[in-house]
Amino acid sequence: MEPKFISAYQPKEGARRARELFEKTFSAAPVGVWRAPGRVNVIGEHTDYNGGKALPLALPHAIYVALRAREDDQLKIISEDFPELSVLELSDLEKNYPASGPGAFVGGVILGLAQVLRDNDQEEAAQKLQEKIPGLEVAVASSVPLSAGLSSSAALECAIAVGIDELAGLGLAGSNEGRKLLVAAGKLAENRYVGAPTGGLDQSASMLCEKDCVLELDCATWQTRSHPFDLPALGLSLLVIDTCTSHDLADGQYGARRATCEDAARILGVKELGELVPQTISPTDNLTDLDADDYPPTWVRQQLDKLEDAEQVSRVRHVLTEIARCQRLCELLEAGADLDEWRKLLDASHDSLQRDYEVSCEELDVAVAAARTAGAYGARMTGGGFGGCAITLVSTDQVEATASAVVEAFSKAGFNQPRFLSVSPSPTAGKVE
Repeated sequence: MEPKFISAYQPKEGARRARELFEKTFSAAPVGVWRAPGRVNVIGEHTDYNGGKALPLALPHAIYVALRAREDDQLKIISEDFPELSVLELSDLEKNYPASGPGAFVGGVILGLAQVLRDNDQEEAAQKLQEKIPGLEVAVASSVPLSAGLSSSAALECAIAVGIDELAGLGLAGSNEGRKLLVAAGKLAENRYVGAPTGGLDQSASMLCEKDCVLELDCATWQTRSHPFDLPALGLSLLVIDTCTSHDLADGQYGARRATCEDAARILGVKELGELVPQTISPTDNLTDLDADDYPPTWVRQQLDKLEDAEQVSRVRHVLTEIARCQRLCELLEAGADLDEWRKLLDASHDSLQRDYEVSCEELDVAVAAARTAGAYGARMTGGGFGGCAITLVSTDQVEATASAVVEAFSKAGFNQPRFLSVSPSPTAGKVE
């Protein structure tokens, strides 16, 4: 069975699709088209809501939205993936949330941005947004696979955010600090209006990543730094494996792990677990061999000894070592391509997510094992887990062979056929000219 690859829309194609869908649905032209990319994490999973670090990159696969403001408070949304027109009143969403469907994401961003502006003493801008965008007509075209852990929801939020920012004349997308306000609006939309307790990593990746770079994101301070990750120059590709297994962050499992970490942080006397990670990680600390006697490092064990609950111990062990692995990979990226060390860190990340955080699943484990056997430079699950995607770093001339090995492993295990994306770091959210 041949591997099935999901191609990204080129910007002109994505814009054309969104524009034509808008014109067909609303019998008028949109004001413009904006795009925002999906994302994968190279490393740093379940660290964002723990005040740690993560290392995401923006995918070439993006969501495109054609927009036009309305004079009433209705949201009208049509999508390639959901062809039935969705109609919602913003005033209803403001009174009754969390909600489901695309209207909750779109309307949540509008309401969320108004709240974020007020929280940052920008009442005039919040009022301007409400006057300029009382309602919205939206047509969505997307090449980001849904429910795959590639942040399709955050991409939609960010595409809407940069679009309404321009429609309302706020000018936030023109600066890094302004974009962080748009990130906060997307996060608030997802937390309050959708009911998914995500930590802001996905929106930050979609809004702040740069082409041919990965983003070092400190989720305690929200400071960012880009690191070079020009894979084609190294003869490498990042192969994303979509296991085609369901993925839903609002189903309780994600929230349960977050609550466990918050409880452990209170016991350990910190606001967030990331505060317990040293600023400098010793090169002698073992972060990659989970079966060795010196794993985890002493500074981690000192914290674990203060916890009595076995579940808290395993969750905290993952979080602290994962943040440290992220910091070490950032150091390696600045020093140059050390593929063997990259491999060890990526592999250990998955093993920790599987054993300690228990967010992997059989399909993800089979995909990771098959990629490693095929000679990958590391493989791990990415995203919230419980299904979704894995990533593996491979030589460009081995992309097809690695994908074929995964397909064969899935066939033998009796799983659904997986899909694949071959990607490199892509540009951030913005208008499509």
